[in-house]
Amino acid sequence: MPTHTMRAVRLHEHGGPEVLRYDEVPIPEPGPGEVLVRVHAVGVNPPDWYLRGGLTSMPGTKSTVSLPVIPGTDVSGVVEAVAADVEGLAVGDEVFGLLRFPSFDGSAYAEYVAAPASDLARKPAGIDHVHAAGAPMAGLTAWQFLIEVGHDHPSPFQEAKHRPVPLDANVTVLINGAAGGVGHFALQLAKWKGARVIAVASGAHESFLSELGADQFIDYTRSRPEELVHDVDLVLDTVGGPHSSRFLHTLKHGGALFPVFPGEFDDEETAKLGVTVSIAQVRSNGAQLAELGRLLDAGTVRVAIDSTFALADARAAHERAARGHIQGKIVLTVAQ
Repeated sequence: MPTHTMRAVRLHEHGGPEVLRYDEVPIPEPGPGEVLVRVHAVGVNPPDWYLRGGLTSMPGTKSTVSLPVIPGTDVSGVVEAVAADVEGLAVGDEVFGLLRFPSFDGSAYAEYVAAPASDLARKPAGIDHVHAAGAPMAGLTAWQFLIEVGHDHPSPFQEAKHRPVPLDANVTVLINGAAGGVGHFALQLAKWKGARVIAVASGAHESFLSELGADQFIDYTRSRPEELVHDVDLVLDTVGGPHSSRFLHTLKHGGALFPVFPGEFDDEETAKLGVTVSIAQVRSNGAQLAELGRLLDAGTVRVAIDSTFALADARAAHERAARGHIQGKIVLTVAQ
């Protein structure tokens, strides 16, 4: 067994990237249903900086954070120990996963993490830990919005169950924020299903998105997609928020707008246009991640890495995230 302490990044207070501290803490003990993972890489995601900035419970969950807390949810690593009741995973297995989401109990910014076995899937042999760590939250968000929700938990954002739009060659999907974490997975999953994809991002990402299979590219810094595009079946707006409603007018009657972050919508307007607005809240799901893993292994879907930082440099990673214009995923690496 390893020594009894490890290094981890913790928040002792909320604030900017400077509050991330590199601490020495006890190695966690895996509880029932859990394995101890020796972490090789950690994905950086928006909830990490929401937590840092002062959000202490995820919408729809009861659990609240007490400081100090280790942020992070996305890991790739190697199983170091296995609880007695866990079947199907053994010491030495390479795994990746989105841990305990939606909650802030992932504790992923660390050299070791206790992880629910059900949140993990085997790491695809064809990709390294850095790329695997970039996949869980962003990949599962795209999967649960577009392919299959995979759970019956009510969304905190709406009463109706989210229903993906069946994708095939007859469907046109517009993806706003297509170069980001969720966006670049969504583009590839839509192409996997045969759909036509219009990618919206800034001009710097045009060749990247063409390589991933975009059929049309719109540089939002030069033109407004809502003025150029009409009669699409589905908009996945990975930016979402207050300006998402502008995409309603790109949809055909019977179309759907999926904002990844809740926006403000007028029910009368959506009814008059004959369109649906729906949102899902991503949840940990090892079985879905295994399906996504097969696509990653085959090269059907690839993880783009924007940048990597050592675990000790989590502050710099958060500063990179704050600057925006990210292409793919930011990942922390853990020295072995």
